Amino acid sequence: MLKYSILDLATVGEGISTKKTFENVRNLAQHAEKWGYHRFWLAEHHNMKSIASSATSVLIGYLAEGTKTLRIGSGGIMLPNHSPLVVAEQFGTLASLYPGRIDLGLGRAPGTDQVTAQAIRSDRMQSVYSFPEEIKQIRQYLSTSNENAKVRVPFAEGVELPFYILGSSTDSAYLAAKQGLPYAFASHFAPTQLFEALNIYHNNFEPSAYLDEPYTIGCINTVVADTYEEAEMLSTSSIKLFYGIITGNRDYLKPPSKMNDELRMIQQHPNFQQMRKYSFIGNKAEVQEHIEEFLDSTLVNEVMIASHIYDHDARLKSYQLTAEVISELS
Repeated sequence: MLKYSILDLATVGEGISTKKTFENVRNLAQHAEKWGYHRFWLAEHHNMKSIASSATSVLIGYLAEGTKTLRIGSGGIMLPNHSPLVVAEQFGTLASLYPGRIDLGLGRAPGTDQVTAQAIRSDRMQSVYSFPEEIKQIRQYLSTSNENAKVRVPFAEGVELPFYILGSSTDSAYLAAKQGLPYAFASHFAPTQLFEALNIYHNNFEPSAYLDEPYTIGCINTVVADTYEEAEMLSTSSIKLFYGIITGNRDYLKPPSKMNDELRMIQQHPNFQQMRKYSFIGNKAEVQEHIEEFLDSTLVNEVMIASHIYDHDARLKSYQLTAEVISELS
C-alpha cells in the first residue's frame, strides 16, 4: 500500500492568532490519523510572518501528545542551525516519550534569510560543510556504543529514531545514498532536479543498518474540493503566498478570493509555474489524475502533501478528499 503523509508549516492566516494556528495544526493531525495518513512532518523556518513552526521540536511534542498512532517528525530540522548534541537531546526525549512514533528528518538549508541564519548560529557555514559528519554525531549520541564516551545523552542511548535526509538538489541525493538513509525530495516547491536526484539516489544507494533498499518520499501541493471552481477559489490564498515568496514580499496567508486576471497572470509567470509544477488543484477526479501521473513518473514509495488553505474546515476537507484519492489509487 502506498503511504501518504502531510508536511505542515503551521501556516499563519491573516487575522488568526498563533495559538489558534497551533490548535488547528493539532486538529488536522488528529483528523489525519483517522484518514490513514502515515506521518505528519513539520518544517523548520525562521523570521517569516506566515510560518509558526520555528520551534519545530516543541511543536512535534504538542502534536504527538494529541495523537495516538500517527508518526510525527521533522521535515526537517535544519541541522546547520543546531548543535548535534542538542538535536540528539531533543529528539531523544521525544522518541522516549512517544516510542515508535518520532521521525528525524534533516536538511542543511538555513530555512531563512542569511542575516537570520547568522543570528541563529554564527558558525553555520562551517556546519554546512560538516553536515554528513554531524549526522553521524547524532547517531553516535543515540547509540548504545556511546556509553563510555565523555559526552553522552544517557537517557536516549538505544532509542528508536529513524533518520531521513531532506533535499532539493543532487547533493542531498548522494549523501542519502551513501549513508543508506531514506530520501525526501522537496518537489512541492523546488522540482527542477527531482528526477536527476532520484536517479542518483537509486543508482548510488548503499544498504545500511538502517535501510536495506532505497526509500523515497516525493512532496506535492494539493487543493481539493467538490468542484474545480471551489478548489480554484481556495487556491488563490496559496497563489498570493507563493507570489510573496518569489517577490520577497512575504505576508500572512490571505483569505481566498475569486480568481481574476491578475492572479492568472501570476500563475503564468515562468518562475511561478516552475515552483508550483506539482501543485494539483480540482475535484477528486481531476487531482487523482495528476497524482497518479506523479506517482507513475517518480515511482516514490511515499507521497507527502502540503496544502495552504485559509479556512480550517476547507483545509480538513481537502486533506480528507486527498486521502480518499490516494487510497483509491492504492
